[in-house]
Amino acid sequence: MKLPNLVLPVWLQHSALAQSTVFLTGFALIGVITLALANHLTKERIAENEQHTLLQRFSTIIDPALYNNPLLSDRIMVPAPELGSADPVIIYRARHDQTPVAALFVVTAPDGYSGRIQLAIGVDAKQNLLGVRVLKHKETPGLGDKIEVERSNWILGFNQKSLSNPTLEHWKVRKDGGDFDQFTGATITPRAIVGSVRRVLEWSSTHFEELFKRPSEPITGKHS
Repeated sequence: MKLPNLVLPVWLQHSALAQSTVFLTGFALIGVITLALANHLTKERIAENEQHTLLQRFSTIIDPALYNNPLLSDRIMVPAPELGSADPVIIYRARHDQTPVAALFVVTAPDGYSGRIQLAIGVDAKQNLLGVRVLKHKETPGLGDKIEVERSNWILGFNQKSLSNPTLEHWKVRKDGGDFDQFTGATITPRAIVGSVRRVLEWSSTHFEELFKRPSEPITGKHS
């Protein structure tokens, strides 16, 4: 016996379609919310890790015993194209009982061999360099990466330097007539860093006192 074809009433077909649509929409919404939450939590974790790494880098530039303020929250952002980059410069301020001790600049040297080089540069109240550390770069492994303190001691050569040690005209690599060594087969990278450090010293020499008078401000973005 042949069974008759069963056809759902139109209203029931519409009801089933509506239910499917609601189900799929709800499922998609849950997925979007889950991804957004995961992204938010991941961003927070990444930001915390970056801040921890930055504080570790700073501790190799300035002894934490020299200041007693919360360094990472005592910071300002300064538009300073004279420092060599269109990016605003973030400056962290170290104080001891409100007395200025040092400024730690996070700057970008735009003219590395393989692109931008992000640096942390510490300058004390007497305008001497406390130290320089590379935060990010894309320089050639085995050549340009000698700017990393883990690769060579070249970057330590900036310690206690100032605009008078050496004199301004000697703030260049030796190939350009200055006092700073370059790497064999790699001059562009150290030239970029020497130039960036010199610009920070020049800027700091005329702005140091005023930058400590500005109130701290929340900073968002890749360096915050």
